[in-house]
Amino acid sequence: QVQVAESGGGLVQAGGSLRVTCAVSGRTFSRSAMGWFRQAPGKEREFVAAIRWPGPYRYYSDDVKGRFTVSGDNAKGTVDLQMSSLRPEDTAVYYCAAIAPLTSYSTASSDYTDPGRYPYWGQGTQVTVSS
Repeated sequence: QVQVAESGGGLVQAGGSLRVTCAVSGRTFSRSAMGWFRQAPGKEREFVAAIRWPGPYRYYSDDVKGRFTVSGDNAKGTVDLQMSSLRPEDTAVYYCAAIAPLTSYSTASSDYTDPGRYPYWGQGTQVTVSS
């Protein structure tokens, strides 16, 4: 059974930086994908970033491209989301999700930005950006 857990959320001022980390336990697979999603109060869950192995391939939403960086170590089952130039509108609960094992050979971004494709989810970590 694959389990996913996030850590590292917190409070930061606008313009600041924060790193959130995701750890996948249970089993690791040479082919996998891990995604970050976020949900603000009263809004739907939205895609933030994802990383896919083999590759790795990285995917970002237009809103965070250039400000956030996703990286990870598939062998260790860890993924980091480094967030910079944070804005108050980045305030949300950030969720990590995993596709493990990854059976698709597709590298199309649409296959990794859809939350419905991820069977394993963490509990989420709160990120709050103050103005």
